[in-house]
Amino acid sequence: VFPSQDPLDRADFNAVEYINTLFPTEQSLANIDEVVNKIRLKIRRLDDNIRTVVRGQTNVGQDGRQALEEAQKAIQQLFGKIKDIKDKAEKSEQMVKEITRDIKQLDHAKRHLTTSITTLNHLHMLAGGVDSLEAMTRRRQYGEVANLLQGVVNVLEHFNKYMGIPQIRQLSERVKAAQNELGQQILADFEEAFPSQGTKRPGGPSNVLRDACLVANVLDPRIKQEIIKKFIKQHLSEYLVLFQENQDVAWLDKIDRRYAWIKRQLVDYEEKYGRMFPPEWYMTERIAVEFCHVTRTELAKIMRTRAKEIEVKLLLFAIQRTTNFEGLLAKRFSGCTLADGTVKKPEVPPPSTNPFLEEETGTETDEIVIEKSDMDKPKKPKVPDNPFHGIVSKCFEPHLYVYIESQDKNLGELIDRFVADFKAQGPPKPNVDEGGAVLPSCADLFVYYKKCMVQCSQLSTGEPMIALTTIFQKYLREYAWKILSGNLPKTTSSSGGLTITSLLKEKEGSEVAKFTLEELCLICSILSTAEYCLATTQQLEEKLKEKVDASLVERINLTGEMDTFSIVISNSIQLLVQDLDAACDPALTAMSKMQWQNVEHVGDQSPYVTSVILHIKQNVPIIRDNLASTRKYFTQFCIKFANSFIPKFINHIFKCKPISMVGAEQLLLDTHSLKMVLLDLPSIGSQVVRKAPASYTKIVVKGMTRAEMILKVVMAPHEPPVVFVDNYIKLLADCSTDTFQKILDMKGLKRSEQSSMLDLFRQRLPAPPSGVENTGSLSLSAPTPEQESSRIRKLEKLIKKRL
Repeated sequence: VFPSQDPLDRADFNAVEYINTLFPTEQSLANIDEVVNKIRLKIRRLDDNIRTVVRGQTNVGQDGRQALEEAQKAIQQLFGKIKDIKDKAEKSEQMVKEITRDIKQLDHAKRHLTTSITTLNHLHMLAGGVDSLEAMTRRRQYGEVANLLQGVVNVLEHFNKYMGIPQIRQLSERVKAAQNELGQQILADFEEAFPSQGTKRPGGPSNVLRDACLVANVLDPRIKQEIIKKFIKQHLSEYLVLFQENQDVAWLDKIDRRYAWIKRQLVDYEEKYGRMFPPEWYMTERIAVEFCHVTRTELAKIMRTRAKEIEVKLLLFAIQRTTNFEGLLAKRFSGCTLADGTVKKPEVPPPSTNPFLEEETGTETDEIVIEKSDMDKPKKPKVPDNPFHGIVSKCFEPHLYVYIESQDKNLGELIDRFVADFKAQGPPKPNVDEGGAVLPSCADLFVYYKKCMVQCSQLSTGEPMIALTTIFQKYLREYAWKILSGNLPKTTSSSGGLTITSLLKEKEGSEVAKFTLEELCLICSILSTAEYCLATTQQLEEKLKEKVDASLVERINLTGEMDTFSIVISNSIQLLVQDLDAACDPALTAMSKMQWQNVEHVGDQSPYVTSVILHIKQNVPIIRDNLASTRKYFTQFCIKFANSFIPKFINHIFKCKPISMVGAEQLLLDTHSLKMVLLDLPSIGSQVVRKAPASYTKIVVKGMTRAEMILKVVMAPHEPPVVFVDNYIKLLADCSTDTFQKILDMKGLKRSEQSSMLDLFRQRLPAPPSGVENTGSLSLSAPTPEQESSRIRKLEKLIKKRL
């Protein structure tokens, strides 16, 4: 337990080792008695220590029991003291209760007495108030009644718990009877002052009626509603007569007169009756709102009857005047008397980042597209919603098909004008400095779209917006096909399609029909326009979804139209690729017809390579400059051209048969030259050298390295056959026997040699992975850059020596 240096205390004590330590030699045995005595002394000391410890532990147990007994005695004493304190506290509480018993009785008596006095006062006030109320009602003293009635009602509320007492119940019934009598009396007074039929109403209000309105505020709310309803109905009775359905002024062309009439009536009301009704009744607003409801019903009725007479100009005129009137109401009134009874707090929309539209008011003719810097600026919040919007103009919504049909016709004429203008003015003139110009007609189309959308959203955000969206879709497709696809230059094939097979059948040495500079610029312009339309159509879709009702958002989908513009872009790129591809065809045909077995030495690049590079340098800079604003589509053009040209070049390499060793070296040098040109294709002829995209570089390196590998296999000796076959499999990793057959044809081997070589090739083929078909793979095992550059350096040294 305790640290010790004594060997007897060690856990691994060994008696033999210990004895050997004490007596290392025979001479040391002479001291054996002394050592034994020491050990016996040590044993006696250990026994004494053990005995002392054991006795000490015995005393500790006795001390513990004694301490426990003392603690139990102390606890018993503590419990006794607590009990004494509790008994004293109960005695003190009893003593306090005896002292305060008389005080509590007096306190209860005081509270009951106060309640009785208050109740008697209320009863006195109630009885006197009821008597006064009945007397004042008979004398029509409405001014005094208004204040008194409110007080009586408030006092009566204190007696709700005493309704079981007959006298209290009788007073309550008298108050209710007085209230009913007041209500009937006030209604009769208003009927007499403002008769619904017969004689004309008096010239002005009376103080009696003004006080009666104050009383009506205290009475049942139905009395107040009845007064308001009768007064407004009587006030608008003249309007229904003047603008009956059979009257000339009732038609839409004279809709201004309706709104002029109500304006005069409201001014007249303010002058004559403005002080008669309490301000919290909002009578002026109620009259205006009721006028709007009546007008909407009347206009809907007359438009149903005379639907065939509605023209778009007349409809828009009526809607414009109506929305102006609704805007005027919003400025003048809060809208608190509308059906929901509360003023809706307009929600401020989040700042818009959509560049399709700027501020909608007063910007119908502005350009749609905004610079990126403007897109980052927060937009102004929309004007708060008009609570009166649609209160009258809702009646025009069933007839908005007239407006939609008009826009359909206008857009059709606009597309026809675009077609005529394009035929008259021709394609846009090429301007290398500015890049491919977007056709101005597309901006005009989207500006018109914007104007239509803003106008329609002011008229309705329901089904008419969906109908307008359908019209937009129709003319986006027409614009894509008539203006864009319809004006793409046609290739010279007899069918007018996009194939170039006819170009390959031309006489050898004849110049291939190519697109002119103007035609190339036109294709690039149409591509840029289609990209502009694609982006703007997406913004148009977002804006339409913002405008339309939330329940109709799912029905707005312009994906089909965006796909149409994507097709135009794809067709334009394909035309550019096919034009350059077809221009290179004669050079490739010339390559395949050369006598490669007669080439005696490796020289500079062949004439066909120079011809291909010339065509690339003629076309690519023009295309790049005209697609400067749409760099990604220029990259697509480069990738598609590489994917088209490189397989065609490899097919023509296979046609170069038979070919000698020197011929293969010359062809390898030509291939490397073309590879360098293709890698530099995106920036060829440009003053600004820009690194080609990685995706494009990967395609060129992969394809042209395959061509180089084919030629390296051709250059390899075919003896011994096993080494040749293994070399082919290693370099090309192509398991197709067709490709191997073409290699053998290029080497000019005899049929018998080819047959044995093919058999060996089939034997040496690696087993395909399970589940994978043995198809001609285009994947290749490219050499390392060091191996490739070493091979090219040797060829360059050879050329220099020959020169």
